[in-house]
Amino acid sequence: MAHTFPTSETTMGAALNRALRDALAADPDVLVYGEDVGPLGGVFRVTDGLTADFGEERCFDSPLAESGIVGTAIGMAAYGLRPVVEMQFDAFSYPAFEQVTSHLAKMRNRTRGAVTLPVVIRVPYGGGIGGVEHHSDSSEAYYTHTPGLRVVTPGTPADAYSMLREAIDCDDPVLFLEPKRRYWARETVELPVRTEPMQRSVVRRSGSDATLIVYGPMVATALEAAEAAAGEGRDLEVVDLRQLAPFDDATVTASVRRTGRAVVVHEASVFGGYGAEVAARVTEQCFHHLEAPVLRVGGWDVPYPPPKLEEHHLPGVDRILTAVDRLQWESEWVEGR
Repeated sequence: MAHTFPTSETTMGAALNRALRDALAADPDVLVYGEDVGPLGGVFRVTDGLTADFGEERCFDSPLAESGIVGTAIGMAAYGLRPVVEMQFDAFSYPAFEQVTSHLAKMRNRTRGAVTLPVVIRVPYGGGIGGVEHHSDSSEAYYTHTPGLRVVTPGTPADAYSMLREAIDCDDPVLFLEPKRRYWARETVELPVRTEPMQRSVVRRSGSDATLIVYGPMVATALEAAEAAAGEGRDLEVVDLRQLAPFDDATVTASVRRTGRAVVVHEASVFGGYGAEVAARVTEQCFHHLEAPVLRVGGWDVPYPPPKLEEHHLPGVDRILTAVDRLQWESEWVEGR
């Protein structure tokens, strides 16, 4: 193979490329295709070099038809292949929504397990890159509401490699959400690496005062907020969900029962967002341990704004710390009643 990889500092994009490369080398049934993923290497160059090294039968360009991309992947998987397809941008995946929700997610249950569909749908999602409307959506809630579909999202380069390899090996269909603003995030890690199983949440930072529940692009932001809070004498725990559906209740509830306070943070709009489900589950299971209501921090309830305004739309350190301040105020008010 022509490509070599460093064994120290690696970006998330390079880790994903290595995961695809290793999966293609390990299993002849793995295929990679989508819009411009072949010779160009994808809009974000995640598939760079794969066509040159594995040939056009293993990594190739598709027509500009997302429903067709997922529809053909369903047929290929039913006949024993393991297709990995890319939706070029988050909002571009919506034409394939019916294929995902009506067929891909339901086939194993419909056939009582006789037909498995090991399809991975890679979706670059979220904002933070100066992208315009239709290029910066956070559509996770649409897919997590679909039983039969695994929805995962890495927050680090090591997880990007490990979780993508695990998703490709999984017999369930997996929607693999890649936080595009973190493609260039660097981590000192030696590849190949295997991290915790993707269905397990991970405590990225231990703390005692409150739990920040995050995933994907917000992992780094939450860790930055926790560092800033430490300078003010507050000790925040950061839990990275990693797999959004099915949900790892055990790790999350253990953290919240220990800290007594929780903030759910995501880029998507707050109303009807994924954080509402997390807040409800935490409240139901940790009610007698909570010292304040579970709070949510997310994007504003408006269509994604133009690039010059996205920094005001996306949650940052200040908005997270404001929510933590409110947790403290709420708990003191409850104690003083």
